[in-house]
Amino acid sequence: MSKWACCSVVTSVIDAFAIKWNVQSHKPHFLAVHCQEVGGKNYAESMSHVDSFVKELLSSDAMKEYSRARIYLDENYKSQEHFTALGSFYFIHESLKNIHQFDFKAKKFKKVVGKETCSETLENTPTLEKEKFPQDYFPESKWSRKGFIRTRWALADCAFDLVNIHLFHDASNLVAWEKSPSVYSGTRQKALGYVLDRITDQRYEKVPYFVFGDFNFRLDSKQVIESLCSTATMQTVRAADTNEVDKLIFRESDNDRKVILQLEKKLFNYVNQDVFRENNGTSLLEFDKELSVFKDRLHELEISFPPSYPYSEDSSQGKQYMNTRCPAWCDRILMSPSARELVLKPENEERSTVYDNIGPNVCMGDHKLAMFKKCPV
Repeated sequence: MSKWACCSVVTSVIDAFAIKWNVQSHKPHFLAVHCQEVGGKNYAESMSHVDSFVKELLSSDAMKEYSRARIYLDENYKSQEHFTALGSFYFIHESLKNIHQFDFKAKKFKKVVGKETCSETLENTPTLEKEKFPQDYFPESKWSRKGFIRTRWALADCAFDLVNIHLFHDASNLVAWEKSPSVYSGTRQKALGYVLDRITDQRYEKVPYFVFGDFNFRLDSKQVIESLCSTATMQTVRAADTNEVDKLIFRESDNDRKVILQLEKKLFNYVNQDVFRENNGTSLLEFDKELSVFKDRLHELEISFPPSYPYSEDSSQGKQYMNTRCPAWCDRILMSPSARELVLKPENEERSTVYDNIGPNVCMGDHKLAMFKKCPV
C-alpha cells in the first residue's frame, strides 16, 4: 500500500503549518485533511481569507510535488439549513498513478486529474455527499455548524470512504456533570449513529470507511470529577434570581479547605493540569467511554497523545489547557473493522502505522490535530 496520511483540524484560520508539517515530515502519497469550523467564529467576515489561503497553499513549494488536489469548502453560511463549515482537502502525489474518485450521481469511479476547488453549493457536487444533521438532532432544535461530508476513493484496487464529521459540543459543564452518561453524550451518540447508518445504507456498495474530525467526545464528567475530587467536599452556589445552580466548588477536607476544582457553565478550573499531561493523560482514558457504544462498527488505534482540547490560544502557551472545559480527546481518527484490516498488517503493524497529534508544543488553536499515517510495508 502507498504511504498516506490523514489528519483532523479544527481551526479559525486553517493552519498552513499543519498541512506543510505533514508533507515535509512524512511525505505522504495521499494526504487527507479534514477541517471543521472553516472561517472561524466570525465566518461571515473571515471566509474570504479561507479562499486566499487555499490559493496560497496550492501554489506553495511544500505542495509542488502534489499534481492533483480536491478541495471542498462549505462556505455558504447564508443557507442555515445546509451550512456545516466543513472543509475537506485531498492531495495526491505525482508518484501515485492510479487513483480514482467516486461520482455518487453517476455511481461510478472517475480518474482524478488536475486540481479542483469546490466551494459553492456542495449539495450539488457529485463527488461528495454532504449533510447537516436533521434539525431535531440539534439541542433545543437550534441550528449550528454540525454535519458530515463523505468522499469515496479507489487507490489501485482498494476502495474506501473518507468521512469528515463534526458532532455536538457540551454547552454547559454543570449540565454535563448532572448524570452519567451526560445528556450531551446521548446527543452525540444519536448523531454518530445517523452518520454510520447513512454511509452503510443500501444506496451504494459498502466499502471500508474512515471517519475523522471533531467528534466532541468528552470524558464522563460526573465520574471523572468524582475521581479527581474523591476526598473533597462540595459547595453548591445558586443564582440569587433563579435559584439555579451557578457554580460548584470542591474543597479539600483539610489543608485549609483548599479549592481543588471550581465548576461553572463554561469554567473547569482544576488545581493540577499535570494530570492531563502526565503519561499523555492515559490514566483518564477509563472515563473516555463514548466510543464504546460503537465498538462493533468503529475501531481506533491506541491513543498515545494527551487530550486534544481545549488548549490555550495564547501563542506562547502551546502545552497549556484553557480552564473552560475538562480536557478530552475530541479529535479522533476512527475506522470500520474492514478499514482496520486494510491498514494493519499483523506481522508489522507497530512499525507501519502512527496515530498521534501534531504540534504538541506549538499553539495550534484550541484543538490539537489528530494524525494517522500509514507507511509502505
